[in-house]
Amino acid sequence: MVSFGLVVTSDHVYRGEKRDEVTPLVKERLAKEGRQLVFATVVPNDASTIRSSVLDAVSRADVVLVSGGTGPSPKDLSYDVVKQLASKELPGFGEIFRLKSLDEVGYEAILSRVSAFVVGQSLVVVVPGSPSAMRLALDILTPVVKHAVEQIHGEPHHCDKQI
Repeated sequence: MVSFGLVVTSDHVYRGEKRDEVTPLVKERLAKEGRQLVFATVVPNDASTIRSSVLDAVSRADVVLVSGGTGPSPKDLSYDVVKQLASKELPGFGEIFRLKSLDEVGYEAILSRVSAFVVGQSLVVVVPGSPSAMRLALDILTPVVKHAVEQIHGEPHHCDKQI
């Protein structure tokens, strides 16, 4: 079974000024799919803290969801940190995410650096910090996550679909 980790990056949630809406959403969604969240943490927008939390998460989980830190603000650091840790970037995830979010947020979708990466033997997905963004990310991931993890682990490729 594919295991999941979650790193929520938010100064406001970390300081208790705002309620964490992402972690309960992820737990509930994964439970409905028969999956388990094996690691979850909330961290401030600090590069070294994000880095250590992502590394901790990838040591425990096949898939790590990183919520927040994808925009152009100086405080948006998650994409940059994960990209530095990654051996590969999987830009298709971000392309599909922005396309699907166009109806909801309009052209502001281009401001998001949402993407997926391979860090160690884990798939790490960096998404905007809103609950709706996490729902969309999980909608995109669910049909392909098992296959993606198998590929990252070097298992034989068994895909019948032709492009």
